[in-house]
Amino acid sequence: MLLRIRCSIPDSLLLTSDSSSFTSSIFRKTIIMDSSISSQPLHHEHDAEGNSYFAFIVFLCSESIIFLSFFAGYIIYKTTTIDWLPAGVTGLEIKDPLINTVVLISSSFVIYIAEQFLEKHQLWGFRLFLLLTIAMGTYFLVGQAIEWNGLEFGFTSGVFGGMFYLLTGFHGLHVLTGILLQGIMLGRSFFPNNYEQGHFGVIATSLFWHFVDVIWIVLFVLLYLWQ
Repeated sequence: MLLRIRCSIPDSLLLTSDSSSFTSSIFRKTIIMDSSISSQPLHHEHDAEGNSYFAFIVFLCSESIIFLSFFAGYIIYKTTTIDWLPAGVTGLEIKDPLINTVVLISSSFVIYIAEQFLEKHQLWGFRLFLLLTIAMGTYFLVGQAIEWNGLEFGFTSGVFGGMFYLLTGFHGLHVLTGILLQGIMLGRSFFPNNYEQGHFGVIATSLFWHFVDVIWIVLFVLLYLWQ
């Protein structure tokens, strides 16, 4: 069984690729659904919005299952591998990742404030706080890139190296997706008619961002605190 688990890393890479394509496809549909909801008559709007919410929740559940499988794999590897860390590596620095974590978690509160401004039809506040969320997400990605550049091990440096880059890279891809979606929602705000009847796209983007933050908290505990 352990051999079968160890041979599953390439399969997990394929799963990552498939999930990334699925993520892109779902959010293209999310944006389209948001536009169609806004353009429908009021008596059809609630049904369309309800269907969109259901589809999005199904999407988040599928993403959760993928991440949970990665978490389980990491725990199994860590508890069964004798030489867990690559040669010459004593552990991961925690200071900079901790700062990145604080920034990313704080961005969840910032995007929530942006939503509240949109609910009140105050687009200036929505744009300001959404732009701030984008900046905070970008800061996180840049910080992660700097960390990667300074590490003394690579993707092929044993099981730990492969799992570390797989987990942080896959999560980083989701952060990038969230930033791009926020940029699209920001751009749509300059056409106010998009948000007159509803803003499912903004709500979905915000929920996705909260999801990404929660996933990172788990990753931070597994990778940095549990050493």
